[in-house]
Amino acid sequence: MAERGKWLERAARRRQSRSLLRKVLRRGFFVLLAFLTVFIAGFLQFADTVASLQPPATPKADAIVVLTGGFQRIDQAVDLLKLGAGKRLLISGVHPSTTRSQIRRNTQSSADLFKCCVDIGHAAIDTIGNATETSLWIRNRGYRTILVVTNNYHMPRSLLELRRARPETEFIAYPVVNSDLKTTNWLRNPLVLKAILLEYGKYSVATLRDVMGARWTNGLRSGPSHMRRPGSRTGIERCSRREAVFLRRIFV
Repeated sequence: MAERGKWLERAARRRQSRSLLRKVLRRGFFVLLAFLTVFIAGFLQFADTVASLQPPATPKADAIVVLTGGFQRIDQAVDLLKLGAGKRLLISGVHPSTTRSQIRRNTQSSADLFKCCVDIGHAAIDTIGNATETSLWIRNRGYRTILVVTNNYHMPRSLLELRRARPETEFIAYPVVNSDLKTTNWLRNPLVLKAILLEYGKYSVATLRDVMGARWTNGLRSGPSHMRRPGSRTGIERCSRREAVFLRRIFV
């Protein structure tokens, strides 16, 4: 009897363990299903927002900033400057090895235009850095309205970072539309689908960081040394002594 009692007890414990495992798996499945539902719904809303972005019919602001990632963006930003949509242009996030002359030649612009009205920012390494670099440029020059030129799928995250860095400034979206997401079946294009999914993931992380109030990095290469090169002509570089001390405190 004692042996039979122990066997029944072990069998009962096994049934209890299996029942608990089934409950955990069932609840985990529903949690995963809810997460996937929220993710897919958010992604579709994000894609629809991106697809609906259009440049303003008559773009006008105090100045223009373009976030690098291709010369098509820079071309459009320079064209806006030539048309008088803004008084000055910041090209943010330029690789240190890329020179002002190279950009001028690629955009087929005059030396006079670049000398008077174009600033080159070499410090930013990502979108957060673009926002930091742009914020310092705006702070130095006192602009109130800024045209933001970048790809349509990159625009939501760019505006999020810029408005976090400079909430008192009005940022006006000027999206560069590489592919018409409204009239094409982009779900069947793996390259476009991958680009939008990746950007949605980054946007979700940026939104979560914004909600939490976290700031992990300033997104700059190595502080003011990249922003104060002798002979360069960016608005950031022409800062006052007091501003230089401020930059060292937050970047070093």
